[in-house]
Order: sequence, then structure tokens, then C-alpha cells
Amino acid sequence: MDILAQLAVMGLAAFLGFELISRVPNLLHTPLMSATNAIHGIILVGGMITVAQDGPLWVKAVGFLAVFFGALNVVGGFWVTNRMLAMFRPPVKRVKRRV
Repeated sequence: MDILAQLAVMGLAAFLGFELISRVPNLLHTPLMSATNAIHGIILVGGMITVAQDGPLWVKAVGFLAVFFGALNVVGGFWVTNRMLAMFRPPVKRVKRRV
């Protein structure tokens, strides 16, 4: 019974997350990306603690997946944020070299 409640919470969280993210305007993308990077940093720490503790193999597998996907999201989030912030930097002057 406990696993059904957890699956229901996960399903509701996934649905709510999808609905909220799909309605975010482009102007708010960068601040929200920074917030999600912080949240996934917490997920990374929790996943690493889960993997390091003694427990069943399936718990370690879920912890490993949390670490993998959390790290993937953090790296991707910083990459996208860096690209968006680059749009506001002044253009770099390029010098042509004659050979």
C-alpha cells in the first residue's frame, strides 16, 4: 500500500511539474533554471547519501539514477543559462589574419 501512495505522489508531481514548466514565459526561464539547479544539487546530495548507505540493491539503483539524472540536469541547466546570458554580452571583435 505504501508503494502505491508513493507512485501516486510521483505521478502527481510529474504532471504538476510539466504543467507549470510549459506555462513559463521566456523572460522567467533563466531565474527558474537557476532555482532548479539548486534543487537538483539537493537531489544529488540525497542520491549520493542513498547510494553510500547500506540497503537493498533496488534502493541503490534508484539512488544512482537520481545522481545520474540530477547531474545531467545541473550540467545542462548551467549550459543553457550560460548560453542565454551570452546573448546580453557585448559582441567580441574578431580580427582577420592574413596568411
